[in-house]
Amino acid sequence: MKRSRLIELLETLATKEGSFPSPLETVRFMRANHSTPRAPIVYEPSIIIVAQGRKQVYLGDQAYTYDSQNYLVLSVPLPLECETQATPQEPLLGMAIRVDPMILGELLMEMDDDIEVLGTVRGVYSTALSDELTGAAIRLLECLKSPVDSRILGPQIVREITYRVLCGEQGGALRALMARHSHFSQIAKVLNRIHQEYEKSIDIQTLAKDANMSVSTFHHNFKAVTSTSPLQYLKSIRLHKARMIMAHDGLNASDAAYQVGYLSASQFSREFKQFFGNSPADEARRMREMAN
Repeated sequence: MKRSRLIELLETLATKEGSFPSPLETVRFMRANHSTPRAPIVYEPSIIIVAQGRKQVYLGDQAYTYDSQNYLVLSVPLPLECETQATPQEPLLGMAIRVDPMILGELLMEMDDDIEVLGTVRGVYSTALSDELTGAAIRLLECLKSPVDSRILGPQIVREITYRVLCGEQGGALRALMARHSHFSQIAKVLNRIHQEYEKSIDIQTLAKDANMSVSTFHHNFKAVTSTSPLQYLKSIRLHKARMIMAHDGLNASDAAYQVGYLSASQFSREFKQFFGNSPADEARRMREMAN
């Protein structure tokens, strides 16, 4: 019953393909009418709930499935590989709720949570969708049908959903994000810096110092969270940013390369094709065609 209501609401609200904004700034709708093969993508910190269809993301040698039975939690920005299962008759329908550190901090204070971090924490998890979380998702979608309800009721329901995830099986990833001196939160701070300053010259020693770690400890903890090295992470972010710039702003490969921090346009084109499987021009054209 609840699943059918989720599908009904998202069929009404998620009216076009892709990921696009809802009336509430922290929520985006998702729709895919066709299956897509495994391909690179960057995910922002978010809680993703799917009513119909299935997605699978890959981080290193780990795969995470989210569908009508399981939701996905990302506590840090991560370059992943993703594949989608959907058909025109049963499109993928879902929504992504941005993780807000301010809301997390307020909730943990009210919960009187001492944020004890045990063991290794990854930046992404999938876990079973509870009845309570499903009910909150339905109420959020119902309020998103009205701009006034979205503005007044929406933030409170987003807060409730965040609380339900914190209390859930994989809430530890969000708790670790707020543990100020944990290795996970220090790596999260570095990841945010990379996203804000990806076009600048960034060296590993500076990033390790930002994380208050030795270079070797920094490498170990960075890979534990992201399943990749700092340099590979930076490269993937630069390539994703360049792809978006070319597709949305119409820049050519050479200009996009320099704008995201590459010193050599030929190196950029070579690494771009290795990463995405298309030349920069072909990939930008493909993305523009998908958006139309």
